[in-house]
Amino acid sequence: MLEMYLYLAGGLLILIVCGDLLVAGAASLAARYGLSPLLIALTIVAFGTSAPELLVSVRAALSGVPGIAIGNVVGSNIANILLILGLPALIYPICCIGRTVPHNMVIMMGASVLLIVLCFVGPLGFWQGILFLVLLACYLVYSGWDARKNPYSPPPLAVADEAPSLREGTCDAFGAVETGLAHDLPHGDINPPKLSRRVIAIKILVGILGLPLGARLVVDGGIGIAEAFHVSDAVIGLSLIAIGTSLPELATSMMAVFRRNDDVVVGNIIGSNIMNILAILGVTALIAPLPVTEDFLNFHLWVMLGAVVMLLPVTMTGGRIGRGTGLVFLAAYFAYLYAMFSFGHFPGAI
Repeated sequence: MLEMYLYLAGGLLILIVCGDLLVAGAASLAARYGLSPLLIALTIVAFGTSAPELLVSVRAALSGVPGIAIGNVVGSNIANILLILGLPALIYPICCIGRTVPHNMVIMMGASVLLIVLCFVGPLGFWQGILFLVLLACYLVYSGWDARKNPYSPPPLAVADEAPSLREGTCDAFGAVETGLAHDLPHGDINPPKLSRRVIAIKILVGILGLPLGARLVVDGGIGIAEAFHVSDAVIGLSLIAIGTSLPELATSMMAVFRRNDDVVVGNIIGSNIMNILAILGVTALIAPLPVTEDFLNFHLWVMLGAVVMLLPVTMTGGRIGRGTGLVFLAAYFAYLYAMFSFGHFPGAI
């Protein structure tokens, strides 16, 4: 039993350290090559924090239980928006004012709708996997093209320090109950130090490799503790697998919000959800067909789409996810868990 507690504590420590390294490395990479932190978050950071979902899904497919992959992805996408964005917002308001946030939000919405349509058509098989991977390649090419066409110009540090209202932009327009909260907040690493390529690579690599390890230790420790207290397998799977594989996003988002890197917070969640659908389901569907149960068709997929719709207004209008919005997100997530357990909407794969 003590070993399980050590796993849990050690995993959380690894998540915190590696999440901070990944955020710092991503910010330094953006500064060194003049790239937008949002672009880095949407690609490198998002892929790194989605690694646990990929490992779990591929391992499930190779083990002959591929159905768990879609449950992992759908559950993680719900947790990413409602839980992983909701918790950091309770600490500091998160501004969604990046230039490409609306574009990528539309892409995430499109990927979510496409997933729902394909699930109603039938199991996700080889050709659906090819389609997801082709769309992923198109998304990455588009992101690179957009970055070259619109070079990133970081705001002057002096201006950001002297006029904090400029940093908020249109955030104040999103809701009077949340205005004025950012005036006393520390600003992010607008001009982080330009580290050497080797140091940047080490930080990013350690962060990407360490996050899945930390998540695995947390999940294994949590499962051991739950089994010791005779919690059912269904409860373990539903509460720990989806949330456990989202812990890297949570660790990265928490470290980013403390550093006031709002672009990393928002980009990490949007990018991770896109990667979960296009990359993880794409790769897993090539290994084995992914069955879709009635509970997914009637309940879980629609909750995922509802979470995306909840995020849509704030990201499309350059608004802010403040404490009030964060509480709404968290309430919606716990309502989802309550409905799932109370009405028996358990994904058959899990």
